[in-house]
Amino acid sequence: MNSSEKILIAGVGNELREDDAFGIEFVRAWVKSMPKSDQINTMEVGIAGIHLVQELYTGYSMLILVDAVDYKRKPGTISIEEVEKLSDIEQMPLDQKREFLADMHYTNPTRAMMLAKALNVLPEKVYILGCQSAKHDGFDIGMSEEVTSAIPIAIMELNKWLAFNPNIEKTAS
Repeated sequence: MNSSEKILIAGVGNELREDDAFGIEFVRAWVKSMPKSDQINTMEVGIAGIHLVQELYTGYSMLILVDAVDYKRKPGTISIEEVEKLSDIEQMPLDQKREFLADMHYTNPTRAMMLAKALNVLPEKVYILGCQSAKHDGFDIGMSEEVTSAIPIAIMELNKWLAFNPNIEKTAS
């Protein structure tokens, strides 16, 4: 990774919704287990996506959102996928645009990214590191065993992905 490459790893989710806490718990574990880097910043977004948009004003070349997902896979399955296309706020009808802009919390990561795109602060490269959830419909504290066990695997996978990603220029350490 060259010195101009800046990456934001943002953990999203709700700790009160079982496996939805994955993104938050991942970021906490990443910070404890990985060496500090001037090129990688981490943050817990939780459900307040407006903080993510504010942080993106700092200027990043890549955003990696970490979240529980429901891709109908085996619980605990880890995936890293590029975000292909986001809706454009400018293309929305006026009533939808007003409704969209009225929600300043942006609890949905997609909505936060749409706002960041409209404000020209969304990096060109955006990825989701997802973990297939087992429990995500109820209100309860604590993640399933499958998702909890997936955190160290996700850390290893992201570290390996960053090391071998052709979009990231490497320098000797």
